[in-house]
Amino acid sequence: MTGAEAAVSAALAVLPMVLGLALDRRFGDPEGFPHPVRAMGRMIQGLESWLRRRFPQSQGGERAAGICLTAAMMLFWGAVPLALLLAAARVHPLLAAVLESFFCYQLLAVRSLRTESMKVYRGLQAKDMEQARYAVSRIVGRDTRPLSEEGIIRAAVETVAENTSDGAAAPLFYMAIGGAPLAFVYKAVNTMDSMVGYKNDRYRYFGWCSARMDDLWNLIPARLSGVCMILAAGLLGMDGKGALRIFLRDRYQHKSPNSAQTEAACAGALGIRLAGDAWYFGKLVPKPWIGDSKRPAEAEDIPRACRLMEGTVALAAAFLLGLRFLAVWLILR
Repeated sequence: MTGAEAAVSAALAVLPMVLGLALDRRFGDPEGFPHPVRAMGRMIQGLESWLRRRFPQSQGGERAAGICLTAAMMLFWGAVPLALLLAAARVHPLLAAVLESFFCYQLLAVRSLRTESMKVYRGLQAKDMEQARYAVSRIVGRDTRPLSEEGIIRAAVETVAENTSDGAAAPLFYMAIGGAPLAFVYKAVNTMDSMVGYKNDRYRYFGWCSARMDDLWNLIPARLSGVCMILAAGLLGMDGKGALRIFLRDRYQHKSPNSAQTEAACAGALGIRLAGDAWYFGKLVPKPWIGDSKRPAEAEDIPRACRLMEGTVALAAAFLLGLRFLAVWLILR
């Protein structure tokens, strides 16, 4: 294959990622439109119920059931998209490219995250605390009833920061490595962690495998996102030096080895504190602070965090698209 032919093939290899990003930016997640994450959620609920009835209600039994859940979800959500793409390719390569572009679009959540977090912002702007509290309850896992206005703001900013990786950079990372099928596996792992990865009485053992798998799959993407967020902060006129300083100091101030990577960079870029104690399922969970309290968090920090997310995703996408293009070109030339 000539260098020019290799370059064309490499361009086609990155095309689904590019179109997926463009579709997500244009359409986001329309209300009521079928979405794979919702299907994953229903599948997790069904499998959990089925597996709990078939394994002993003991520590070992719950761990084994959780391992089966993790394996089944990863196999299913890797095999089905791959089979669909292979079947589409047998009909016509263009059909496979279109289908994979749609898959990539469905796996990204930049616009929907901005849309949902800005609902919190609009509630705060209207001085409607109940609207703001309801809006933030849709995007966080903590109990929102005890939150003050500043607590609502911090919760929204934290979610934007953490999901910069989970909702965009990490899926892009796995698309770059193995296309949409591998990104689907990542999304299944991430969805399991959000549903059963809690360290409470119900999921301490059942969710153990899902939580550890999520830690593993996010290890590189979370750090890539943190570095890109520091660069984005500088390019967007935010406190890039502060983002780097807090990232280096506080990026492990979380029970997860990955969640604070972007939270720390975001806190430093904005000059506010994030995290701290939070309520989950009626229990107060002590958490360390991330960042320095140079000023109180304010409603404007939510659109600032969204701009930082979009800048971070743009940098991560440019890097990963370039990496995939170069790898395919080098293999084929």
